[in-house]
Amino acid sequence: MDFRQVILKVFTRKHQLSLQADAMALLQQILVDHDIGTVEDATVSLEMLAKDYLLQDDCSTIVTKPILQRVYDELVEKSSSTVPGGSQGNEAWDPDHHLHFINAFDMPRWHYSQERKVFEKAGGRPAIAGVSESKAVFLRDRHNIIKQIVLRNENFSPPAFAGSDRANYLRLTSTRNLLGRSGGRFLLFGMLTRSPEGRLCLEDLDGTVPLDISQTGPSEGLFTEGCFVLVEGDYNDEDTLAVIAIGHPPSERRAVARSIYGHIDFLGKGATTVLEDEKWTKQVQRPENADLAILFISDVRLDENRTLKGLRRLFEQAVEAEVIPKVFVLCGSFTSGNVSNDVEMDIYKDGFTALGDLITEFPLIRSNSHFLFVPGPNDPWSSDVLPRRPLPSVFTSRLLSKLPKTAVFGTNPCRIKFMGQEIVVYRQDLMGKMMRNLVGVKPDLESADLKRYLVQTVIDQAHLSPVSLTVQATLWEFDHSLRLYPMPTAVVLADSYEPYELTYEGCHVFNPGSFLTSNYGFSTFYMATSRSMPGGLEGFVG
Repeated sequence: MDFRQVILKVFTRKHQLSLQADAMALLQQILVDHDIGTVEDATVSLEMLAKDYLLQDDCSTIVTKPILQRVYDELVEKSSSTVPGGSQGNEAWDPDHHLHFINAFDMPRWHYSQERKVFEKAGGRPAIAGVSESKAVFLRDRHNIIKQIVLRNENFSPPAFAGSDRANYLRLTSTRNLLGRSGGRFLLFGMLTRSPEGRLCLEDLDGTVPLDISQTGPSEGLFTEGCFVLVEGDYNDEDTLAVIAIGHPPSERRAVARSIYGHIDFLGKGATTVLEDEKWTKQVQRPENADLAILFISDVRLDENRTLKGLRRLFEQAVEAEVIPKVFVLCGSFTSGNVSNDVEMDIYKDGFTALGDLITEFPLIRSNSHFLFVPGPNDPWSSDVLPRRPLPSVFTSRLLSKLPKTAVFGTNPCRIKFMGQEIVVYRQDLMGKMMRNLVGVKPDLESADLKRYLVQTVIDQAHLSPVSLTVQATLWEFDHSLRLYPMPTAVVLADSYEPYELTYEGCHVFNPGSFLTSNYGFSTFYMATSRSMPGGLEGFVG
Protein backbone atom coordinates (compact mmCIF):
# COMPACT_ATOMS: atom_id res chain seq x y z
CA MET A 1 0.00 0.00 0.00
CA ASP A 2 1.34 3.45 -0.92
CA PHE A 3 1.15 5.76 2.10
CA ARG A 4 2.63 8.80 0.35
CA GLN A 5 -0.57 10.85 0.58
CA VAL A 6 -1.05 10.02 4.27
CA ILE A 7 2.55 11.01 5.01
CA LEU A 8 2.12 14.33 3.21
CA LYS A 9 -1.15 14.98 5.04
CA VAL A 10 0.42 14.51 8.48
CA PHE A 11 3.89 15.98 8.00
CA THR A 12 3.32 18.64 5.35
CA ARG A 13 -0.25 19.86 5.62
CA LYS A 14 -0.72 19.47 9.40
CA HIS A 15 2.75 20.17 10.80
CA GLN A 16 4.15 22.34 7.93
CA LEU A 17 7.20 20.09 7.48
CA SER A 18 8.98 19.39 4.19
CA LEU A 19 10.33 15.89 3.60
CA GLN A 20 13.55 15.04 1.81
CA ALA A 21 13.29 12.08 -0.56
CA ASP A 22 15.21 9.68 1.70
CA ALA A 23 13.08 10.76 4.71
CA MET A 24 9.91 10.00 2.73
CA ALA A 25 11.34 6.60 1.80
CA LEU A 26 12.21 5.86 5.43
CA LEU A 27 8.67 6.64 6.60
CA GLN A 28 7.17 4.35 3.99
CA GLN A 29 9.60 1.59 4.97
CA ILE A 30 8.72 1.98 8.66
CA LEU A 31 5.03 1.55 7.91
CA VAL A 32 5.73 -1.55 5.79
CA ASP A 33 8.02 -3.09 8.43
CA HIS A 34 5.30 -2.79 11.08
CA ASP A 35 2.57 -4.23 8.84
CA ILE A 36 0.48 -1.06 8.95
CA GLY A 37 -2.47 -1.84 6.72
CA THR A 38 -5.00 0.95 7.21
CA VAL A 39 -4.98 4.70 6.75
CA GLU A 40 -6.17 5.19 10.35
CA ASP A 41 -3.29 3.17 11.85
CA ALA A 42 -0.80 4.87 9.55
CA THR A 43 -2.06 8.31 10.62
CA VAL A 44 -1.65 7.48 14.33
CA SER A 45 1.90 6.16 13.81
CA LEU A 46 2.95 9.11 11.65
CA GLU A 47 1.46 11.59 14.13
CA MET A 48 3.58 10.03 16.86
CA LEU A 49 6.73 10.33 14.74
CA ALA A 50 5.97 13.93 13.75
CA LYS A 51 5.36 15.08 17.34
CA ASP A 52 8.57 13.49 18.59
CA TYR A 53 10.51 14.94 15.66
CA LEU A 54 9.33 18.46 16.61
CA LEU A 55 10.67 17.95 20.14
CA GLN A 56 14.24 17.46 18.93
CA ASP A 57 16.69 20.31 19.59
CA ASP A 58 18.12 20.10 16.05
CA CYS A 59 14.89 19.72 14.13
CA SER A 60 14.05 22.06 11.26
CA THR A 61 11.17 22.51 8.85
CA ILE A 62 13.03 20.25 6.39
CA VAL A 63 12.91 16.69 7.69
CA THR A 64 16.15 14.78 7.13
CA LYS A 65 16.64 11.03 7.31
CA PRO A 66 19.31 10.99 10.10
CA ILE A 67 17.16 12.91 12.59
CA LEU A 68 14.05 10.97 11.63
CA GLN A 69 15.93 7.69 12.06
CA ARG A 70 17.04 8.77 15.54
CA VAL A 71 13.47 9.65 16.50
CA TYR A 72 12.25 6.26 15.30
CA ASP A 73 15.00 4.39 17.16
CA GLU A 74 14.16 6.25 20.40
CA LEU A 75 10.47 5.40 20.06
CA VAL A 76 11.31 1.72 19.49
CA GLU A 77 13.55 1.73 22.57
CA LYS A 78 10.89 3.38 24.74
CA SER A 79 8.18 0.97 23.61
CA SER A 80 10.25 -1.98 24.83
CA SER A 81 11.26 -0.39 28.14
CA THR A 82 9.45 -0.24 31.46
CA VAL A 83 7.52 2.88 30.48
CA PRO A 84 3.79 2.17 30.82
CA GLY A 85 2.38 0.93 27.56
CA GLY A 86 5.57 -1.01 26.74
CA SER A 87 6.12 -4.74 27.12
CA GLN A 88 6.28 -4.47 30.89
CA GLY A 89 3.46 -1.99 31.35
CA ASN A 90 1.40 -4.32 33.54
CA GLU A 91 4.11 -4.97 36.10
CA ALA A 92 4.01 -3.42 39.58
CA TRP A 93 5.39 0.09 39.86
CA ASP A 94 6.35 2.22 42.84
CA PRO A 95 4.77 5.72 42.83
CA ASP A 96 7.55 6.98 45.13
CA HIS A 97 10.05 6.57 42.29
CA HIS A 98 8.13 9.16 40.27
CA LEU A 99 7.41 11.64 43.06
CA HIS A 100 9.63 14.74 43.19
CA PHE A 101 9.53 17.83 45.41
CA ILE A 102 11.15 20.82 43.73
CA ASN A 103 12.28 23.87 45.67
CA ALA A 104 12.25 27.26 43.99
CA PHE A 105 16.00 27.72 44.40
CA ASP A 106 16.73 24.43 42.64
CA MET A 107 14.85 25.18 39.42
CA PRO A 108 17.08 25.91 36.40
CA ARG A 109 16.84 29.42 35.01
CA TRP A 110 15.71 29.77 31.39
CA HIS A 111 15.55 33.01 29.41
CA TYR A 112 13.28 33.47 26.41
CA SER A 113 15.17 34.74 23.36
CA GLN A 114 13.01 37.12 21.35
CA GLU A 115 15.40 36.86 18.41
CA ARG A 116 15.64 33.06 18.21
CA LYS A 117 12.13 32.39 19.54
CA VAL A 118 13.46 29.72 21.92
CA PHE A 119 14.30 29.29 25.59
CA GLU A 120 18.01 29.48 26.41
CA LYS A 121 19.55 28.28 29.64
CA ALA A 122 21.16 31.05 31.69
CA GLY A 123 24.85 30.74 32.35
CA GLY A 124 26.16 30.68 35.92
CA ARG A 125 24.31 30.26 39.18
CA PRO A 126 21.65 32.85 40.09
CA ALA A 127 22.46 35.01 43.11
CA ILE A 128 20.21 36.17 45.93
CA ALA A 129 21.32 39.78 45.58
CA GLY A 130 21.47 39.72 41.79
CA VAL A 131 23.20 42.23 39.57
CA SER A 132 21.97 45.53 38.25
CA GLU A 133 20.84 44.03 34.93
CA SER A 134 18.77 41.30 36.62
CA LYS A 135 15.74 43.52 37.23
CA ALA A 136 15.46 44.42 33.56
CA VAL A 137 16.13 40.84 32.46
CA PHE A 138 13.38 39.17 34.47
CA LEU A 139 10.76 41.77 33.45
CA ARG A 140 11.82 41.43 29.83
CA ASP A 141 11.51 37.65 30.11
CA ARG A 142 7.99 37.97 31.48
CA HIS A 143 7.08 40.36 28.67
CA ASN A 144 8.54 38.16 25.94
CA ILE A 145 7.05 34.90 27.22
CA ILE A 146 3.54 36.34 27.38
CA LYS A 147 3.89 38.15 24.07
CA GLN A 148 4.90 34.99 22.21
CA ILE A 149 1.74 33.37 23.61
CA VAL A 150 -0.32 36.32 22.35
CA LEU A 151 1.21 36.26 18.88
CA ARG A 152 0.63 32.51 18.58
CA ASN A 153 -3.06 32.94 19.43
CA GLU A 154 -5.31 32.48 16.43
CA ASN A 155 -6.80 35.96 16.83
CA PHE A 156 -3.36 37.58 16.45
CA SER A 157 -1.90 35.28 13.77
CA PRO A 158 -2.24 36.63 10.22
CA PRO A 159 -3.54 34.11 7.66
CA ALA A 160 -0.86 32.54 5.49
CA PHE A 161 -2.61 33.65 2.29
CA ALA A 162 -4.01 36.99 1.26
CA GLY A 163 -7.77 37.28 1.41
CA SER A 164 -10.68 38.78 3.26
CA ASP A 165 -9.68 37.09 6.53
CA ARG A 166 -6.29 38.77 6.50
CA ALA A 167 -7.85 42.11 7.35
CA ASN A 168 -9.65 40.77 10.42
CA TYR A 169 -6.81 39.59 12.62
CA LEU A 170 -5.71 41.77 15.56
CA ARG A 171 -2.56 43.83 15.09
CA LEU A 172 -0.37 44.94 17.98
CA THR A 173 1.27 48.38 17.95
CA SER A 174 4.24 49.43 20.08
CA THR A 175 4.39 52.71 22.01
CA ARG A 176 7.13 53.93 19.66
CA ASN A 177 4.77 53.73 16.67
CA LEU A 178 2.19 56.01 18.30
CA LEU A 179 4.24 59.16 17.80
CA GLY A 180 2.63 61.52 15.29
CA ARG A 181 -0.46 59.31 14.87
CA SER A 182 -3.01 61.09 17.04
CA GLY A 183 -6.63 60.40 16.21
CA GLY A 184 -6.04 56.72 15.51
CA ARG A 185 -7.24 53.65 17.39
CA PHE A 186 -4.59 51.15 18.45
CA LEU A 187 -4.13 47.89 20.29
CA LEU A 188 -1.07 47.68 22.55
CA PHE A 189 0.53 45.09 24.80
CA GLY A 190 2.60 46.01 27.83
CA MET A 191 2.85 46.30 31.60
CA LEU A 192 0.77 48.60 33.79
CA THR A 193 3.04 51.03 35.64
CA ARG A 194 2.98 54.47 37.28
CA SER A 195 4.86 57.50 36.02
CA PRO A 196 6.90 59.61 38.48
CA GLU A 197 3.90 61.95 38.57
CA GLY A 198 1.61 59.08 39.59
CA ARG A 199 -0.22 58.65 36.25
CA LEU A 200 -1.17 55.15 35.12
CA CYS A 201 0.89 54.15 32.09
CA LEU A 202 1.44 51.23 29.76
CA GLU A 203 5.09 50.27 29.33
CA ASP A 204 6.55 48.02 26.65
CA LEU A 205 10.09 47.41 25.41
CA ASP A 206 10.01 50.62 23.36
CA GLY A 207 8.68 53.14 25.84
CA THR A 208 5.60 54.22 27.80
CA VAL A 209 2.30 55.89 27.07
CA PRO A 210 -0.03 57.52 29.66
CA LEU A 211 -3.47 55.92 29.93
CA ASP A 212 -6.82 57.62 30.43
CA ILE A 213 -9.15 54.98 31.91
CA SER A 214 -11.98 57.33 32.87
CA GLN A 215 -14.25 55.90 30.16
CA THR A 216 -13.37 52.27 30.81
CA GLY A 217 -16.25 50.20 32.18
CA PRO A 218 -16.14 47.27 34.62
CA SER A 219 -13.67 44.64 33.49
CA GLU A 220 -13.25 40.88 33.40
CA GLY A 221 -10.41 40.14 35.80
CA LEU A 222 -8.27 41.94 38.36
CA PHE A 223 -5.77 44.57 37.23
CA THR A 224 -2.85 45.84 39.29
CA GLU A 225 0.43 47.57 38.58
CA GLY A 226 2.78 44.90 37.28
CA CYS A 227 0.14 43.13 35.19
CA PHE A 228 0.78 42.64 31.48
CA VAL A 229 -2.33 43.64 29.57
CA LEU A 230 -3.83 44.23 26.15
CA VAL A 231 -5.19 47.77 25.84
CA GLU A 232 -7.30 49.20 23.03
CA GLY A 233 -7.81 52.92 22.83
CA ASP A 234 -7.70 56.19 20.91
CA TYR A 235 -4.43 58.12 20.83
CA ASN A 236 -5.18 61.83 21.28
CA ASP A 237 -3.38 65.15 20.87
CA GLU A 238 -2.28 65.07 24.51
CA ASP A 239 -0.11 62.02 23.75
CA THR A 240 -2.45 59.92 25.90
CA LEU A 241 -4.25 56.71 25.06
CA ALA A 242 -7.94 57.00 25.93
CA VAL A 243 -8.71 53.41 26.84
CA ILE A 244 -11.94 51.87 25.60
CA ALA A 245 -11.11 48.25 26.55
CA ILE A 246 -8.54 46.49 28.66
CA GLY A 247 -8.01 42.78 29.17
CA HIS A 248 -5.60 40.10 30.21
CA PRO A 249 -3.60 38.34 27.48
CA PRO A 250 -4.88 34.94 26.32
CA SER A 251 -3.38 31.91 28.03
CA GLU A 252 -1.94 28.83 26.37
CA ARG A 253 -2.98 25.35 27.45
CA ARG A 254 -0.38 23.00 28.88
CA ALA A 255 -0.62 20.54 26.00
CA VAL A 256 0.10 23.26 23.44
CA ALA A 257 3.11 24.65 25.33
CA ARG A 258 4.46 21.14 25.98
CA SER A 259 4.17 20.28 22.28
CA ILE A 260 6.43 23.25 21.51
CA TYR A 261 8.83 23.24 24.48
CA GLY A 262 8.55 19.65 25.71
CA HIS A 263 12.31 19.18 25.32
CA ILE A 264 13.03 21.95 27.86
CA ASP A 265 13.68 20.78 31.43
CA PHE A 266 12.02 23.65 33.30
CA LEU A 267 11.94 21.85 36.66
CA GLY A 268 15.42 20.32 36.67
CA LYS A 269 14.15 16.75 37.00
CA GLY A 270 14.67 15.67 33.41
CA ALA A 271 12.54 16.53 30.41
CA THR A 272 9.86 14.12 29.27
CA THR A 273 8.12 13.98 25.92
CA VAL A 274 4.41 14.47 25.40
CA LEU A 275 4.21 10.80 24.47
CA GLU A 276 5.76 9.76 27.79
CA ASP A 277 3.37 12.02 29.68
CA GLU A 278 0.42 10.42 27.92
CA LYS A 279 1.63 6.93 28.83
CA TRP A 280 2.18 7.86 32.47
CA THR A 281 -1.29 9.40 32.56
CA LYS A 282 -2.81 6.11 31.44
CA GLN A 283 -0.90 4.33 34.19
CA VAL A 284 -2.14 6.74 36.88
CA GLN A 285 -5.72 6.43 35.61
CA ARG A 286 -5.83 2.65 36.08
CA PRO A 287 -8.58 1.60 38.57
CA GLU A 288 -6.13 0.45 41.25
CA ASN A 289 -4.71 4.00 41.45
CA ALA A 290 -8.04 5.77 41.98
CA ASP A 291 -7.17 6.61 45.61
CA LEU A 292 -3.70 7.99 44.83
CA ALA A 293 -4.01 11.47 46.32
CA ILE A 294 -2.36 14.52 47.87
CA LEU A 295 -4.05 16.14 50.86
CA PHE A 296 -3.59 19.90 51.30
CA ILE A 297 -4.01 21.72 54.62
CA SER A 298 -3.33 25.42 55.18
CA ASP A 299 -2.83 27.58 58.29
CA VAL A 300 -1.60 24.63 60.37
CA ARG A 301 -0.98 26.58 63.59
CA LEU A 302 0.90 24.08 65.71
CA ASP A 303 0.90 26.30 68.79
CA GLU A 304 -2.87 25.79 69.13
CA ASN A 305 -4.11 22.59 70.76
CA ARG A 306 -7.14 22.30 68.54
CA THR A 307 -4.89 22.05 65.47
CA LEU A 308 -3.25 18.86 66.72
CA LYS A 309 -6.65 17.52 67.81
CA GLY A 310 -7.97 18.12 64.31
CA LEU A 311 -4.95 16.46 62.71
CA ARG A 312 -5.34 13.45 65.00
CA ARG A 313 -8.96 13.04 63.94
CA LEU A 314 -7.97 13.46 60.29
CA PHE A 315 -5.34 10.71 60.58
CA GLU A 316 -7.83 8.45 62.36
CA GLN A 317 -10.38 8.87 59.58
CA ALA A 318 -7.77 8.12 56.92
CA VAL A 319 -6.73 4.90 58.68
CA GLU A 320 -10.34 3.85 59.33
CA ALA A 321 -11.25 4.36 55.67
CA GLU A 322 -8.02 2.63 54.56
CA VAL A 323 -7.32 5.55 52.25
CA ILE A 324 -3.86 6.93 53.05
CA PRO A 325 -2.82 9.98 50.99
CA LYS A 326 0.52 9.64 49.24
CA VAL A 327 1.44 13.17 50.37
CA PHE A 328 0.26 15.48 53.14
CA VAL A 329 1.03 19.11 52.23
CA LEU A 330 0.96 21.32 55.33
CA CYS A 331 1.12 25.05 54.63
CA GLY A 332 1.88 27.70 57.25
CA SER A 333 1.72 29.81 59.09
CA PHE A 334 2.70 27.23 61.72
CA THR A 335 2.22 29.78 64.49
CA SER A 336 -0.56 32.15 65.49
CA GLY A 337 1.77 35.12 65.91
CA ASN A 338 5.29 36.29 65.29
CA VAL A 339 8.30 34.46 66.74
CA SER A 340 10.43 37.19 68.29
CA ASN A 341 11.97 35.86 71.52
CA ASP A 342 13.42 32.68 73.04
CA VAL A 343 10.16 31.61 74.67
CA GLU A 344 8.23 31.89 71.40
CA MET A 345 11.02 30.00 69.59
CA ASP A 346 10.76 27.13 72.07
CA ILE A 347 6.99 27.01 71.59
CA TYR A 348 7.50 26.97 67.82
CA LYS A 349 9.94 24.04 68.06
CA ASP A 350 7.64 22.16 70.43
CA GLY A 351 4.84 22.39 67.86
CA PHE A 352 6.83 20.44 65.27
CA THR A 353 7.99 17.97 67.91
CA ALA A 354 4.39 17.33 68.94
CA LEU A 355 3.41 16.85 65.30
CA GLY A 356 6.23 14.32 64.83
CA ASP A 357 5.04 12.42 67.91
CA LEU A 358 1.48 12.43 66.56
CA ILE A 359 2.48 11.04 63.16
CA THR A 360 4.49 8.20 64.72
CA GLU A 361 1.30 7.06 66.48
CA PHE A 362 -0.05 6.08 63.04
CA PRO A 363 2.40 3.53 61.53
CA LEU A 364 0.44 3.20 58.25
CA ILE A 365 0.64 6.94 57.64
CA ARG A 366 4.25 7.19 58.82
CA SER A 367 5.41 4.45 56.43
CA ASN A 368 3.24 5.26 53.39
CA SER A 369 2.95 9.05 53.29
CA HIS A 370 5.28 11.96 52.63
CA PHE A 371 4.93 15.28 54.47
CA LEU A 372 5.69 18.55 52.67
CA PHE A 373 5.89 21.72 54.79
CA VAL A 374 5.50 25.11 53.07
CA PRO A 375 6.19 28.30 55.10
CA GLY A 376 3.55 30.97 55.53
CA PRO A 377 3.50 34.72 56.24
CA ASN A 378 4.21 34.51 60.00
CA ASP A 379 6.86 31.80 59.96
CA PRO A 380 10.26 32.94 61.24
CA TRP A 381 13.70 33.47 59.80
CA SER A 382 12.67 34.63 56.39
CA SER A 383 11.68 37.91 54.79
CA ASP A 384 8.54 38.56 52.78
CA VAL A 385 10.56 38.49 49.55
CA LEU A 386 9.61 35.68 47.15
CA PRO A 387 10.57 32.93 46.84
CA ARG A 388 10.88 32.16 50.58
CA ARG A 389 13.41 29.68 51.88
CA PRO A 390 12.35 26.52 53.75
CA LEU A 391 11.94 26.55 57.51
CA PRO A 392 15.36 26.36 59.23
CA SER A 393 16.40 22.96 60.56
CA VAL A 394 16.98 24.46 64.02
CA PHE A 395 13.17 24.41 64.44
CA THR A 396 12.45 21.13 62.69
CA SER A 397 15.35 18.81 63.57
CA ARG A 398 13.37 16.78 66.10
CA LEU A 399 10.55 16.15 63.63
CA LEU A 400 13.11 15.20 60.96
CA SER A 401 14.65 12.65 63.33
CA LYS A 402 11.25 10.93 63.57
CA LEU A 403 10.51 11.16 59.81
CA PRO A 404 13.98 11.13 58.23
CA LYS A 405 12.87 9.90 54.79
CA THR A 406 9.39 11.32 54.42
CA ALA A 407 9.48 14.88 55.82
CA VAL A 408 10.33 17.56 53.24
CA PHE A 409 10.64 21.26 54.04
CA GLY A 410 9.95 23.21 50.89
CA THR A 411 10.24 26.77 49.69
CA ASN A 412 7.29 29.06 49.09
CA PRO A 413 6.37 28.50 46.32
CA CYS A 414 7.42 24.93 45.56
CA ARG A 415 6.35 22.24 43.12
CA ILE A 416 5.39 18.60 43.12
CA LYS A 417 6.15 16.55 40.03
CA PHE A 418 4.43 13.20 39.72
CA MET A 419 4.66 11.32 36.42
CA GLY A 420 3.62 13.92 33.84
CA GLN A 421 1.76 16.09 36.35
CA GLU A 422 3.06 19.32 37.86
CA ILE A 423 1.42 20.82 40.95
CA VAL A 424 2.44 24.30 42.13
CA VAL A 425 1.99 25.06 45.85
CA TYR A 426 1.88 28.73 46.85
CA ARG A 427 1.03 30.02 50.33
CA GLN A 428 0.00 33.65 50.06
CA ASP A 429 -3.03 35.73 50.97
CA LEU A 430 -3.27 36.66 47.31
CA MET A 431 -6.92 37.66 47.09
CA GLY A 432 -6.52 40.41 49.70
CA LYS A 433 -3.25 41.61 48.16
CA MET A 434 -4.81 41.88 44.68
CA MET A 435 -7.98 43.62 45.87
CA ARG A 436 -6.00 46.18 47.89
CA ASN A 437 -3.89 47.14 44.90
CA LEU A 438 -6.38 47.34 42.04
CA VAL A 439 -5.81 50.23 39.62
CA GLY A 440 -8.69 52.39 38.45
CA VAL A 441 -10.11 49.57 36.34
CA LYS A 442 -12.56 47.84 38.66
CA PRO A 443 -14.04 44.36 38.32
CA ASP A 444 -17.72 43.96 37.56
CA LEU A 445 -18.64 43.39 41.19
CA GLU A 446 -22.37 43.07 40.55
CA SER A 447 -21.98 39.86 38.54
CA ALA A 448 -18.42 39.00 39.44
CA ASP A 449 -17.12 35.83 40.90
CA LEU A 450 -13.94 37.19 42.48
CA LYS A 451 -12.49 33.71 42.80
CA ARG A 452 -12.84 33.21 39.04
CA TYR A 453 -11.30 36.62 38.38
CA LEU A 454 -8.33 35.83 40.63
CA VAL A 455 -7.73 32.47 38.93
CA GLN A 456 -8.06 34.02 35.49
CA THR A 457 -5.57 36.76 36.37
CA VAL A 458 -2.91 34.41 37.74
CA ILE A 459 -3.15 31.91 34.85
CA ASP A 460 -3.35 34.53 32.08
CA GLN A 461 -0.37 36.37 33.59
CA ALA A 462 1.52 33.04 33.75
CA HIS A 463 2.92 34.18 37.10
CA LEU A 464 2.14 33.69 40.78
CA SER A 465 2.76 37.33 41.71
CA PRO A 466 1.25 39.59 39.01
CA VAL A 467 1.82 42.78 41.04
CA SER A 468 4.53 45.43 41.15
CA LEU A 469 7.74 44.96 43.12
CA THR A 470 6.64 47.68 45.54
CA VAL A 471 3.67 45.50 46.52
CA GLN A 472 5.46 42.13 46.52
CA ALA A 473 9.25 42.06 46.32
CA THR A 474 10.83 39.15 44.47
CA LEU A 475 14.41 38.00 44.06
CA TRP A 476 15.19 39.12 40.53
CA GLU A 477 17.30 36.13 39.54
CA PHE A 478 14.77 33.63 40.95
CA ASP A 479 11.66 35.14 39.39
CA HIS A 480 11.56 32.15 37.01
CA SER A 481 10.44 29.99 39.97
CA LEU A 482 7.20 32.01 40.09
CA ARG A 483 6.36 31.45 36.41
CA LEU A 484 3.37 29.38 35.40
CA TYR A 485 4.60 28.58 31.91
CA PRO A 486 4.16 25.99 30.60
CA MET A 487 0.85 25.93 32.42
CA PRO A 488 1.02 23.41 35.29
CA THR A 489 -1.51 20.65 35.87
CA ALA A 490 -2.74 22.29 39.07
CA VAL A 491 -2.05 25.39 41.18
CA VAL A 492 -2.75 25.48 44.92
CA LEU A 493 -3.37 29.08 45.99
CA ALA A 494 -3.38 28.44 49.74
CA ASP A 495 -5.09 31.58 51.02
CA SER A 496 -6.91 32.69 54.15
CA TYR A 497 -9.79 33.49 51.77
CA GLU A 498 -12.75 31.10 51.59
CA PRO A 499 -12.13 27.69 49.92
CA TYR A 500 -12.82 27.20 46.22
CA GLU A 501 -11.85 25.02 43.28
CA LEU A 502 -11.97 26.04 39.61
CA THR A 503 -10.62 24.74 36.33
CA TYR A 504 -9.46 27.40 33.87
CA GLU A 505 -8.08 26.54 30.43
CA GLY A 506 -7.43 23.01 31.64
CA CYS A 507 -5.48 24.07 34.75
CA HIS A 508 -7.09 23.12 38.05
CA VAL A 509 -6.75 25.86 40.68
CA PHE A 510 -7.97 25.51 44.25
CA ASN A 511 -7.69 26.93 47.74
CA PRO A 512 -8.06 24.54 50.71
CA GLY A 513 -8.87 27.46 53.02
CA SER A 514 -7.84 27.68 56.65
CA PHE A 515 -7.74 24.43 58.61
CA LEU A 516 -9.00 26.12 61.75
CA THR A 517 -12.51 26.77 60.49
CA SER A 518 -15.73 25.41 61.94
CA ASN A 519 -15.28 22.10 60.10
CA TYR A 520 -11.47 21.84 59.87
CA GLY A 521 -11.33 22.30 56.10
CA PHE A 522 -8.83 20.76 53.68
CA SER A 523 -8.67 19.69 50.02
CA THR A 524 -7.74 16.36 48.46
CA PHE A 525 -6.19 16.29 44.97
CA TYR A 526 -6.66 13.00 43.11
CA MET A 527 -3.93 12.09 40.64
CA ALA A 528 -6.20 9.96 38.44
CA THR A 529 -8.54 12.85 37.63
CA SER A 530 -6.22 15.85 38.25
CA ARG A 531 -9.06 17.40 40.22
CA SER A 532 -9.54 18.33 43.88
CA MET A 533 -12.33 17.74 46.32
CA PRO A 534 -12.96 19.90 49.40
CA GLY A 535 -13.30 18.10 52.72
CA GLY A 536 -13.72 18.70 56.41
CA LEU A 537 -14.13 17.01 59.78
CA GLU A 538 -17.89 17.38 59.90
CA GLY A 539 -19.30 17.38 63.41
CA PHE A 540 -15.88 17.39 65.04
CA VAL A 541 -15.28 19.97 67.77
CA GLY A 542 -11.59 20.41 68.58
